[in-house]
Amino acid sequence: MPIGILKSSVQSLYILMLHQNQPLYSGTGFIVMSHFGPSLITSRHLVTGRNLESKRILSTSGLIPDRVKIAHNRQDELGEWIIKEELLYDDHRKPRWSEHPTLGHRANIIALPLNDVFDVEFIPYDLSNTGPELVIRLTDPINIIGFPFGLRGGISFPVWASGMVASEPAIDHFDLPTFLVDCRSRPGQAGAAVVAHSNGDNVVESGGRHQEFSGPVTRLLGIYGGRVNKQSDLGIVWRVSAIKELTDALGQTIQSQETDEMATTDL
Repeated sequence: MPIGILKSSVQSLYILMLHQNQPLYSGTGFIVMSHFGPSLITSRHLVTGRNLESKRILSTSGLIPDRVKIAHNRQDELGEWIIKEELLYDDHRKPRWSEHPTLGHRANIIALPLNDVFDVEFIPYDLSNTGPELVIRLTDPINIIGFPFGLRGGISFPVWASGMVASEPAIDHFDLPTFLVDCRSRPGQAGAAVVAHSNGDNVVESGGRHQEFSGPVTRLLGIYGGRVNKQSDLGIVWRVSAIKELTDALGQTIQSQETDEMATTDL
C-alpha cells in the first residue's frame, strides 16, 4: 500500500452503468470474496435501473443498464486502475447478479460475480472480520466512501463524505437490516462502503472489556443505499450482516447448480 493511503481508499471502486455503449449514470461498489470468487457488491437500484420504491427509470434517457464498467485496482500497481466491463445479464436475459436470499427486491443490495479478472488486484472487505469492534452509538461519526456526482479524489480514488449515525444502530429501521445516517450524500455514492474510522487513539469494546488502539482504525458498517427521499439528508445503510447473508447464499446457489450439473451428467 502506498505510504499514507488508507486501505479503504482503494477498496471503494468507481462504477459506470451502461446500455450497450451508452453511459447512463455512475455509482460505487466494493469487492468481497464468495464461494464463487470475487464479487462486486453494490446497490440493487443501480443494476435494475429503477428506483427501489417507485420503480421509476433512473436514467434520463429512459434506458436500462445491461452492463457495468468497473475501475479496478491494477495488479501490482496500486494507485493505477484498469477498466473492466461485466455484463449484467446472461444470453437468456437472466440477471447475473444475486439478490438477498430472503428479502429479495426489498433489499437494496446485490452481488455480481466477476468474470474478467485478468491483471486485477482485489482488495476485498472481509465480512467475517470487518475491523476492530469500535463502539458505534447514536450521533457517532461515520464515513461514506464513494464517488458523489462521479467525482474522484485524484485519479480514481474515492471521496470520503462524513456524517453521523442518525438512528439507534442496534435497532433495525423499517423492520429491515438497516439504520439511518445523517450525511450530505449525493448521486454516485449509492453502493459505497460505510465505515467508522478514526485516525487517533480509539477505545473499542470486545468481550465486555475496553481496549485502546493507536493509529488509524476502520470498521465496515455496511453499504450505502441512498437517501430516504430527495428532500432529506437522511440516508439508509444496509448492515454487514445482510451483505454476508447475500454472499453466503451466492455460494450455496453455485454449489447447488454444480451438484445439479453433476447429477445430470451421471444420467
